[in-house]
Amino acid sequence: MKQATITGVQQTQVKEIPDPQADERRVLLKVTVAPLCTDYKSFQAGDLRDSLGHEAAGEVLETGGSTLVQAGQRVVVMPQIPCGDCDYCDTGDFIYCLSDAGATLRDGSATIAQYMLKQDWQLVPVPDDISTEHASMACCGLGPTYGGLDKMGLDPGETLLITGMGPVGLGGVINAVYRGARVIAIEMNPYRASLAQELGADVVLEPDGALEQILDLTDGVGVDKAMDCSGVVAGHRLCIDAVRRLGSVSFVGECSDATPLYISRDMIRKGLTLVGTWHYNLGLAPRIMQQIRNVRPQLDKLVTHRFHIDDIQRAFELQLTGRSGKVLIEPWGPTA
Repeated sequence: MKQATITGVQQTQVKEIPDPQADERRVLLKVTVAPLCTDYKSFQAGDLRDSLGHEAAGEVLETGGSTLVQAGQRVVVMPQIPCGDCDYCDTGDFIYCLSDAGATLRDGSATIAQYMLKQDWQLVPVPDDISTEHASMACCGLGPTYGGLDKMGLDPGETLLITGMGPVGLGGVINAVYRGARVIAIEMNPYRASLAQELGADVVLEPDGALEQILDLTDGVGVDKAMDCSGVVAGHRLCIDAVRRLGSVSFVGECSDATPLYISRDMIRKGLTLVGTWHYNLGLAPRIMQQIRNVRPQLDKLVTHRFHIDDIQRAFELQLTGRSGKVLIEPWGPTA
């Protein structure tokens, strides 16, 4: 089978390797669509890797010892390699599993490949009336921000600030508009700012001077809720500063730098609720599928580019320009 690898600084190679085989813990999948997420950062840095991707949707080929799925069934692959036995996994919050299951189940887990292996309980069935491409947005296209909005309890009519209009933030716009919220987005990339407006953002502002403009737009009170998808300290602080008293902030974007947090000013005096969100509880998957049915036109706009696996180099290069929404790899050609 074909599998994408990173071989140097902004260099890739598609290798031919043996097909993986189903075993007692994992089923064999044919990957029909693999949405790209953050692997372009490894491509940019030259982080040598031969196991790329954590998003996929495809078809079950061999069930191994599974009784949860059937051969021929279309499924969405959830990220990470959790144990499946701890309290986090049992309650649907598998993303927070502390097990080292990945150490023994890493082989065959790459999603930017023609075939892959996955534990059966991490496979979400795709309803017959939803395309594989649309269903694949139940991973990072819609998933992280869906989880964040669920934790904050975003209500119709509320105003939500989203900082960062990369693919995750753009998915957040779709989620928030579906819930009936007014969206104020922050983005300096003209391509993505325009796309955010197409997806339903009421206002898109550049970062410079954004706080004053947000307060003007909210009669000096601030937004009801905020979500950072930028992964930068300035985005974190803007969310905290722009949200109203007794508001909520969800942090989705990863950041390695320290964000200053003033307990008295931010937490006590404003009464804020701050939550971290990596993914969503697996129990919410049926609700996400129902939402996907209702936002198909927006998903068609969110997905801006498609590439065959042989063109992974061009796909990563495009991501580096920022002139894209969600980018898909199709290991076998156009998806159903």
